[in-house]
Amino acid sequence: MRVEIWSDINCPWCYIGKARFERALEAFPHREEIEVVHRSFELDPRAPHEARPVVPLLAAKYGMSLEQAVAAEARIAENARAEGLPYLSEGRDAANSFDMHRLLHFAEEHGRQAQLLDVLYRANFADERSAFEEGRLVELAVEAGLDGAAAAAVLADPEAYADAVREDETTASAMGATGVPFFVLDRRLGVSGAQPAETFTRALEQAWESRVTVPLTPLTPLAPKE
Repeated sequence: MRVEIWSDINCPWCYIGKARFERALEAFPHREEIEVVHRSFELDPRAPHEARPVVPLLAAKYGMSLEQAVAAEARIAENARAEGLPYLSEGRDAANSFDMHRLLHFAEEHGRQAQLLDVLYRANFADERSAFEEGRLVELAVEAGLDGAAAAAVLADPEAYADAVREDETTASAMGATGVPFFVLDRRLGVSGAQPAETFTRALEQAWESRVTVPLTPLTPLAPKE
């Protein structure tokens, strides 16, 4: 059974949701028969490539004061740490994530997508050094087990894997996804948001029990129990 996860490296709830899903998957009896594929989704395709501090961005985007934005980041940090994830709640920055998504498609071809995704999340949410610093993505690709020269060549060519990123985003839009994380099980069951691990457990069980040869449409949304 395939589980596709649409996410953005700039999305802290994607970082948290991935950990919650993996906790549910680890306890799932058929976990060895689950294929997990990560798909691209940009929260802000028009974001500049120059990194900017996160707190003022949040304040402007959601109409909050800087103090409220700081408090919001602190709450996200608490949620991340509750999942055992490191989180730098002060001093983070953000920029356009399109190159990261292109690199993730490159990594998928080389069987290192999961490793690169983990490295990118850690760099963006837990490291003091910016993930968007010039040359940083090549270093992170090497850390994930990829060839540095090949990764640099991908990043130097703006069209490399660009169509793959756009195809993921077009598919997400066709499925009705307006935000991430967005989890799709066998193209039949959809789960939106960084739900509790228990919700992902129910989704895995439901999708496994009802799996069929030909996927059904449209997606069936699964909401957490009240």
